[in-house]
Amino acid sequence: MADTSQGRPSIYPTLLYADAKAAIRQLTEAFGFTELAVYETDDGKVGHAELAQGNGAVMLGSKGTGSAFDKVMKDSGTTGVYVVVADVDAHHRRAVEHGAEILMPPTDQDYGSRDYMARDLEGNVWSFGTYAPETGG
Repeated sequence: MADTSQGRPSIYPTLLYADAKAAIRQLTEAFGFTELAVYETDDGKVGHAELAQGNGAVMLGSKGTGSAFDKVMKDSGTTGVYVVVADVDAHHRRAVEHGAEILMPPTDQDYGSRDYMARDLEGNVWSFGTYAPETGG
């Protein structure tokens, strides 16, 4: 899944919104993003969405879903960064060896990715995983 050689970006800004559906409308209608995927939770919130612009993309979702990302972002602001890596476990080991604060250990996700989350020295949340959405750009 971590193949970025076919035009897939390797870094994705990730955002949480109080009203993710309104954010998707604005990003697509006003800013020209293309909606790639939107997955809703059982209660109608946006659990995960992917929007493309050129050969790049952003991932976003609703605040308050209770997901692991939502929980670690609670006191961090609205933006995180997702970085595609080929070997999540090796990447995680390196981060641990260098004293990084790990927020979620390597975890297999329902959508086929394996990823982990860490916080940098300024409090920003970084996710590293194997999922590389196809942007079509």
